[in-house]
Amino acid sequence: MPSSVIKSFDYDQDSAVLLITFVSGLKYKYMNVPPEVFAMLKAAGSKGRYFNHHIRNKFKYRKIRNH
Repeated sequence: MPSSVIKSFDYDQDSAVLLITFVSGLKYKYMNVPPEVFAMLKAAGSKGRYFNHHIRNKFKYRKIRNH
């Protein structure tokens, strides 16, 4: 289901890093995200709401520079 906030997301299970690209074009890496959190994000009816309640301010993150 499309999100009005999140454009796309991907998960690297080996490093437990969640990469989120927002509709604004900003990209962030969230560290040490358990696979079940990613699975629930994928399944969530509202990706933005799930992100705000279960990921935002809960995991360390790093902004990815756009080239």
